[in-house]
Amino acid sequence: MQTIYQTTITRIGDFAREALSDQMLITFREGAPQDIQDYCFIHQHGVTEGELHRGACMELANVRYPVTAVGEVAMQNLRELGHITLRFDGCEHAEFPGSVHVKGITPDDIPLGSILKFID
Repeated sequence: MQTIYQTTITRIGDFAREALSDQMLITFREGAPQDIQDYCFIHQHGVTEGELHRGACMELANVRYPVTAVGEVAMQNLRELGHITLRFDGCEHAEFPGSVHVKGITPDDIPLGSILKFID
C-alpha cells in the first residue's frame, strides 16, 4: 500500500470537536489564521504522494475508512493549505468541491497526536 498523505494532529481548536456531531472533521495545517484554527484539527503539514481518489482509504487514529467521494479541489486544498473537510456520510458524490467523503462511524473524539493518513 502506498501512503498518499500522512500527518499528525498537533492542536485541536476550541470548537473543532463540535463538527464531529455533524459527521464532519475539518483540518488545517499549522500556521492557519487564528479564527480558522478555532474550528479545525491542526496538523503538521505533510507531503502528498499521488492523488486521493474514490476507493482509497483514510486511516485516522488506527481506524480505516473507505473514501467514497473526493471533491474537485480537495487535493489542491490539502496540498497547499493542509485543509480538508471530511464527511463521515459515505456519499458517492462530493457535496462541495473541497470535501472528501468516507464511509464509517464518526469518531466521538480525535485525541491530540492522532495520525491521519490516506493510503492507496
